[in-house]
Amino acid sequence: MNPATSTLHYSRQNAGFTLVEMLVVIAIMSILMTAGAIGLGGMGGKGVTSGVASVESLFDEARSIAVGQRTNARVLVAKTLTNNPADNLRRVVVASATLDAAGVPTNTWVLSSRGTVLPDQTFFSQDYSKQSNGGAIPEVDLTGVKAAYLGRYYSYEFNSEGICNPQTQGASLVIGSGARRLNAPAGEKPKVTAAAKRDFGGFVVWRNGSTSVYRSPDQMNIPSGVKDF
Repeated sequence: MNPATSTLHYSRQNAGFTLVEMLVVIAIMSILMTAGAIGLGGMGGKGVTSGVASVESLFDEARSIAVGQRTNARVLVAKTLTNNPADNLRRVVVASATLDAAGVPTNTWVLSSRGTVLPDQTFFSQDYSKQSNGGAIPEVDLTGVKAAYLGRYYSYEFNSEGICNPQTQGASLVIGSGARRLNAPAGEKPKVTAAAKRDFGGFVVWRNGSTSVYRSPDQMNIPSGVKDF
């Protein structure tokens, strides 16, 4: 073998990247990172999916409490909180009824779980969460709890046998991606984001407490071009 050829072959194998090659690699990486950022920016539904899963778990928890403690239990979605309006339509908690001396549920409710707050820019939909007959979800006032939880809530209730009360049998719970103005009045609805219709999700609550997740916006009767909740 020619020594000169062997030396040249060895040196080419161990040579580093040229400046042009490095610039090309950096340009490709920049393009890929930009494309990834754009893709992630359009995934508004990810927060909805996470929120639906979290709230579903609270329904399981409420039913377990009702059956285990032989009492009534509620999943409560904040409508108007007295001292914490930033969590309106976003805070979801579980409460149970206290028992009297005979073991009968009373009308006094205590928090059984601090629950969850829906992901940022994700809200409970007052317009699309309905009873099976199309009526509004029942509302209750929560008193006698820590200041952060005082207020009015939408209520989904189970009895001591783990059965939904008639008003919430077949009721829906729908959440979506949106935005709300800072310091907005208590009754002002969040506005739907640009992704609009595709960024809603939820489930139906059946008589036995089981849930069925919606698979498309059409199942939730959400029209195209929807503007608010």
